[in-house]
Amino acid sequence: MTKNVAQRWPLYWKLMRFDRPIGILLLLWPTLWGLWLAADGVPRLDVFIIFVSGVVLMRAAGCVINDYADRDIDGHVKRTKDRPIASGQVAPREALLLFAVLVTLAFVLVLFTNRLTILLSLGGVALAACYPFMKRYTHLPQVVLGAAFSWSVPMAFAAQINEVPPHSWLLYVAVVLWTVVYDTFYAMVDRDDDIKIGVKSTAVLFGDQDRVITAGLQLMTLVSLLMVGQRFELGTFYYLGLLLAAALFAYQQFLIRYRHREECFKAFLNNNWVGMVIFAGIAIDRAVH
Repeated sequence: MTKNVAQRWPLYWKLMRFDRPIGILLLLWPTLWGLWLAADGVPRLDVFIIFVSGVVLMRAAGCVINDYADRDIDGHVKRTKDRPIASGQVAPREALLLFAVLVTLAFVLVLFTNRLTILLSLGGVALAACYPFMKRYTHLPQVVLGAAFSWSVPMAFAAQINEVPPHSWLLYVAVVLWTVVYDTFYAMVDRDDDIKIGVKSTAVLFGDQDRVITAGLQLMTLVSLLMVGQRFELGTFYYLGLLLAAALFAYQQFLIRYRHREECFKAFLNNNWVGMVIFAGIAIDRAVH
């Protein structure tokens, strides 16, 4: 059994998307925003380790359950037809077992925090588990993904200060809006295939208005983050970070101007830099005050 698992590990590695760490980074950045704001500076080491490890495990779990849910869809999409389950290299039951192991490990980590964080983690697991199935029922699965990716924000406050203050939800809203933007870019890559097979997404819903709507959502993200800066009394370095983020948003709109698959994917990837510059602004601001 052990030998079989060892031989199949490269397939599980690919299933968990560890060969493509962009998803880990996009989930990590808002988690770090929340941790640094909750701690008003550098968070406790134990909380930092728990959350970074949790990000890695839950992103992997999300990828596994996503591929399980899409096992009959991925084979019809150019970008996903070679994924381990769709290509028959990993059985669906193996994926479910791997998902269970990853979620269990993440939950064990949360047990080292406090009661409020543990209770909130149950909501996070529910969001992560239901998101992959949403594209069958609604054109807004990206909103559900945003809710899932943002859930680390209230959890970060709960773990660090044992409460979730009202103004922390402003940050949650900002992350939801940002996630909808970059996952719409991601969905634009597959839009032609999704329309053929009947898969729903914001990219399909927005249609020819995709550029206008994503630009509007980017503006709403920046406004929300400006409000975060006011509520948390952040200073110049934070607002410089937002200025850089605004420039990156403009660049992303430039990339998607012709809606080419490769350029839309580049716009999606570029959001790693958005997360980084905002985190840098928060971290530097808290370090000098």
